[in-house]
Amino acid sequence: MQLKHFSRVPNRRTMAFAIGLALSVAGGSAYAQSNATGVIFGSADPGSTVQIENTGTGLKRELAVDASGRYRASSLPIGEYKVTLTRNGTAVSSRDHVQTQISQGTEVSFATATAQNAQNLAAVQVVGNALPAIDVSSVDSRTVINADQLSKLPIDRTSISSVALLAPGTIPAARGYGNALSFGGSSASENAYYVNGFSVTNPLTGVSSRQLPYDAIDQEQVLIGGYGAEYGRSTGGVINVVTKHGTNEWKGDVQVLWAPSALAQQPRNVYRTNGSLYQIGNAYNLRDSEQLQYSGSIGGALVKDKLFFFAAADAIFHDGYYTGPIGSNDDEHDHNKTTRWLTKVDWNITDNHILEFTGIGDTEQTNSTIYGYTYGVGRTNFLGYQYTKNYNGTQTNGTPGGNVYIGHYTGYITDNFTVNAMYGKSNSPHVQTVTGANGTVCPPITDNRTEFANNPQSGCTVGANSILAPGSKDSTTGWSLNLEYRLGDHDIRAGMDNYMLRATWGSAPVGGAQYLYEDVGSGSVIQQRLINLGLDPALYNPAQYPNGYYVNVTGLSTGTSARTAQRSQFAEDNWQISDRWHAYIGLRNEQFTNYNGVGVPYAKARHQLDPRLGVTWDVYGDSTLKVYANAGRYHLGLPTSVAVRGAGPSTYPSQFFAFTGIDPTTGMPTGLTNTPASATYYLNGANGVPPDGKTVSAQQLHSYYQDEYILGFDKQLTEDWTVGAKAMYRSLKSLIDDDCDSRPLQAWGDSHGLSAEVAAGIAASTGCWLFNPGRANTFLLSPTPGQYLSVPLTAKDMGFQKPKRDYYMLDLYAEHQFNQKWYGRVEYTFSRSYGNSEGQLDSDIVQADVSTTESWDFPEIMENTNGPLANDQTHQLRILGTYKPTDEWSLSTVTRIASGTPVSCMGTRPLSAGGDPFGYGNSYFWCDGKPSPRGSVGRTPWTYTINLSGAWKPAFFNHQVTFTADIFNLLGSQRVTQYYETGETASGAPNVNYLRARSFQDPRYVRLGARYDFSL
Repeated sequence: MQLKHFSRVPNRRTMAFAIGLALSVAGGSAYAQSNATGVIFGSADPGSTVQIENTGTGLKRELAVDASGRYRASSLPIGEYKVTLTRNGTAVSSRDHVQTQISQGTEVSFATATAQNAQNLAAVQVVGNALPAIDVSSVDSRTVINADQLSKLPIDRTSISSVALLAPGTIPAARGYGNALSFGGSSASENAYYVNGFSVTNPLTGVSSRQLPYDAIDQEQVLIGGYGAEYGRSTGGVINVVTKHGTNEWKGDVQVLWAPSALAQQPRNVYRTNGSLYQIGNAYNLRDSEQLQYSGSIGGALVKDKLFFFAAADAIFHDGYYTGPIGSNDDEHDHNKTTRWLTKVDWNITDNHILEFTGIGDTEQTNSTIYGYTYGVGRTNFLGYQYTKNYNGTQTNGTPGGNVYIGHYTGYITDNFTVNAMYGKSNSPHVQTVTGANGTVCPPITDNRTEFANNPQSGCTVGANSILAPGSKDSTTGWSLNLEYRLGDHDIRAGMDNYMLRATWGSAPVGGAQYLYEDVGSGSVIQQRLINLGLDPALYNPAQYPNGYYVNVTGLSTGTSARTAQRSQFAEDNWQISDRWHAYIGLRNEQFTNYNGVGVPYAKARHQLDPRLGVTWDVYGDSTLKVYANAGRYHLGLPTSVAVRGAGPSTYPSQFFAFTGIDPTTGMPTGLTNTPASATYYLNGANGVPPDGKTVSAQQLHSYYQDEYILGFDKQLTEDWTVGAKAMYRSLKSLIDDDCDSRPLQAWGDSHGLSAEVAAGIAASTGCWLFNPGRANTFLLSPTPGQYLSVPLTAKDMGFQKPKRDYYMLDLYAEHQFNQKWYGRVEYTFSRSYGNSEGQLDSDIVQADVSTTESWDFPEIMENTNGPLANDQTHQLRILGTYKPTDEWSLSTVTRIASGTPVSCMGTRPLSAGGDPFGYGNSYFWCDGKPSPRGSVGRTPWTYTINLSGAWKPAFFNHQVTFTADIFNLLGSQRVTQYYETGETASGAPNVNYLRARSFQDPRYVRLGARYDFSL
């Protein structure tokens, strides 16, 4: 593109702000690049030389412009550069304040000159850095947010996921999964997270990631689709963070942020649809909430131009009160403390060899003082304490926490050959302890009896119903090696990585068992239990239950150590076909092996080939109109957590008893009476015996993958305005889940004269097997130790429909670049996520068993499941803006308006349709004895979230002190974001809790801040 000349050069502060905004939200990549560095590229006269100097660290590179008039400097550390063109040893032109962007490129092109003009140049021509034109070589869909924006925009500072919500196609996941996101219709466990090139994805479940201090983020890149072959293990999106680093100038800051309870809105109470109170407050927002945060950072040169240091830290204190729902007997004061730190050392050994070392700490702790609570009476006796560390209370654990250590080497071997190598490791302990007031056993109690819906039985449970197994921990160790070589019009990259994920995890009910009080009703549930026990349903006698109730004594206990080995290789070619056409061709190959607690592999896949193709067209040849398209395949491995349930020893006993009374303190039944239904039945076949690793999954398991297609354009209207649109289509092609239906296996054995052998093999298994729904599967059974029997079943034999998840998106945006006063971006996203499976998670019921959901356990559970999926949010409107009326004042907004998500009715499967063959109760898409298709009841309401921020940098403090005020959810509209969708009780009666709120928008709160920036 042609260099633009300006009559004046904007001041450094304003230009840096403008460039940061311009390159951020709609940025694209010039060429695929290491996920921790950037690129500067462009055109100039052949034979001239381009010098690139990092103005903060003094790092320099000199490159000759090739015969085609192009140059490219790859793998540059993120920072600000000066780019100078020289001819015959004389500096001719330069560009200042050139900011590299994470994993992408910045174009700096120089006007060509004739030899005569070059000889007659009398002075160096210094040109101010213009706002970049459209990057005509990007083929993916990305958003980049830089540190300058992060400091100005009103964004929750709790996690890197809060920043990623600015990207189109992202929506918050169900609140029960923590601060997690759904990207492009995928479930919350299907994303990949990187910090400085190292994977920080939750090694247990893939839900969320390890965190770092907010002010340590230099740039955060969000990739929702079309990304290159370097990225994988994701069928959702990629969040990629590069941290800040020291420069030759010692700079630092200290900051305090305070969100006082006096300026915070109280969270909504939860009511049932009949108007009765279910809970004071709600599950995800503390009452009388107050938060105080101290932050600071400092960085500079230990040795000028050679050795640099940077450190940042956060200490966040959050206090508030929580009262459990009716019957939970739980009123608590929670004190949360989060500490995060980062240190980074950069060593420019020479201009051609760079070493980086990063250390990160992330610890989240909650101390809860718990009292009993009776609705209508209030707080009662002191029950005890609960302490958690790096644990959010669910098996998905969206709070992995821990320490991370990363080393990274970059070597510019020649002008055309670059090497990048990375090694990293992380580890985290997970702790949960419960201390009772007087040592009383307090098991979890659930009262589902209709008569007591407004006054259910409670006990003295302290905190959660289940407790994390002692010694729970996880770790990640990995390395990567990438090589890059430029050959004419081709930029060729190849690389590999190797990761080992380890986790020790498990849980058990507090007190050893859980007690569920149920209505006998018509007796169909008890009759079904008798059938499941192999008994005659006629043995049911209602006289054995004189009060019309029974108690289900149950409780799942799990625990194992497991590991997952992940490897990949990739190769890609960025081909500049002509001045107007650019092509991307890539291929990625992934492998994974999952091992159980005794080191036996139970699932593995090889040759997961992911082709990636892309093309861009610079329509007019002046970078003002770009049309681009890409297509790709994306694979996803199995999470380590599968070993906890699917490949580890689990015990899930269930016994039905009659009873005569209930202990008023513990809530435990008294006068237990045995009936024919009291024999132990192991749900899901979990009888405490670890399975043979060879029998856990179907043989030659097909991988989990989806295909994706994107078509879009970007158009520069004026120097200030850019508009664009892109369409995306994703289709899930293969799914891995667990099947708990032994009937087809036994039928095969019966038809092949192997009835006894198959029955013995089923009895020796967990009763559930990893498989590919909708495909033929071959299962391996072990009738006796060391003996194996192969059972091939067709898709018809198994009776499952094919998995379906189709995602459609159309995204439209208009962006106004910063022009001394204001920046704005308006983006509308239309999308649909439709099918019979959300993927690895089941958000309808917020199930925490990743890749082993209750969906696909048997064909009947999948009836009526086709419809809009739980993460289908059809309409989204995002508005980002910053207005600077003076150098002292700035105002910003982040506004998100979104339509609701689908609502279903789940209940019992009537006997007329075949009943409940596996005791799953009210888990079917049936209600009132009729089919109830997924998403057919309606939608949650639209949500309007307006966040505003104001900042004042008074001149009398030399603009070094900043006072801020942020208002989150300005309208204070706490609308429902998810309903409880189980419409019937396990006995088939109407469920009084149906359509009560599971979660709401966060209440309005105000955050006040003061920050001091200094130089040494």
